[in-house]
Amino acid sequence: MDNHIDRFLGLKDESFFLFGPRGTGKTTWLNDNLVDASFVNLLEADTYLKYSANPMHLKDLVEGSRSQTFIIDEIQKVPALLDVVHDLIEKHRDRRFVLTGSSARKLKRTVGVNLLGGRALEVHMHPFMAAELGERFSLDDALLHGMLPVILKYKDKAAALASYLNLYIREEVQMEGLVRSLDSFARFLEAASFSHGAMLSATEISRECGVRRTTVDGFVEILEGLLIASRLPPFLRHAKRKVVAHDKFYFFDAGVYRCLRPKGVMDRPEEIAGATLEGLVFQHLAAWRDYSGLQGGLYFWRTHQNHEVDFVVYTENDFTAIEVKHTKNPTKTDFAGLKLFAKDYPAALRILLYRGKEQYFEDGVLVLPVERFLLVLRPGQTLSSLFS
Repeated sequence: MDNHIDRFLGLKDESFFLFGPRGTGKTTWLNDNLVDASFVNLLEADTYLKYSANPMHLKDLVEGSRSQTFIIDEIQKVPALLDVVHDLIEKHRDRRFVLTGSSARKLKRTVGVNLLGGRALEVHMHPFMAAELGERFSLDDALLHGMLPVILKYKDKAAALASYLNLYIREEVQMEGLVRSLDSFARFLEAASFSHGAMLSATEISRECGVRRTTVDGFVEILEGLLIASRLPPFLRHAKRKVVAHDKFYFFDAGVYRCLRPKGVMDRPEEIAGATLEGLVFQHLAAWRDYSGLQGGLYFWRTHQNHEVDFVVYTENDFTAIEVKHTKNPTKTDFAGLKLFAKDYPAALRILLYRGKEQYFEDGVLVLPVERFLLVLRPGQTLSSLFS
């Protein structure tokens, strides 16, 4: 896979945090876009030891360099550097600091939620979007192996995914001492994979894994802090009927989900395939939202009678309901959630994504091949302008 694929993430003129799970291409993107920057890589053992022993070495580097931009890679490894960066931003307003991290949890736990007192923006790097890959995008490959740049460069992507997860868990969870029992956490990951694209029940998972519910809650927080998973809130605005108020749960990449999800003779392939497709759409919508600079704006909708719309995009300029179906031939029941949603919110654009090839309208719903939707989706453009 070409390492120089243009990414949709825009470069900032001021100092910023660049968060994203490992393997999303943060370092490659920075090297491509900031070729003259001074680079401090805290994943290198000697560099880590140097700055953890004396964070003030960074002050010496900045004040002795002609560089205008300084990149500190994996800043969460040495949180004490944030105090030094804070001071340097105040004293050298002509300098730009780019702080990357794959664990926002450790930083926020150490220095507080308002990182650097709001003096640096927060931006997020996601796995590839289909439109970034263009003709190189394969929906079938994405559903099997995901969209992580670090994985797509390998021939044996399944083995690469397994190694990626093992390394991630060992380095980010075990070495940072985030859990007491790595075995319990590994069992939790398997159990949580059954909740991908659904509401996660901490009580059921605690029973299955043989741990306390508070332990499960802590494990979920770890996943979110490591940016491995996130929650999707329900759409409650102007609700006209009883709707579910609990969040849905997603892993950040379809390939990661497929790798974690146990498979056996009692598992229905279409169930796993459906959750994978929905998760792939979710990660694209999350990337589109973040790269567009939107705050929030992405939800799901579900009534107490289990009528559901997988995604609701609600912003100043967009109101779109999206249902995802892993089928080539949608039936009337596949439109039920969107039909009910239209009764409550007639102004919303309604889209049903499916695995077929034809684009058409049915009962006011735009029926769209999911592959086309993913390839057309681009940050900075509203869904209504792209698809209405």
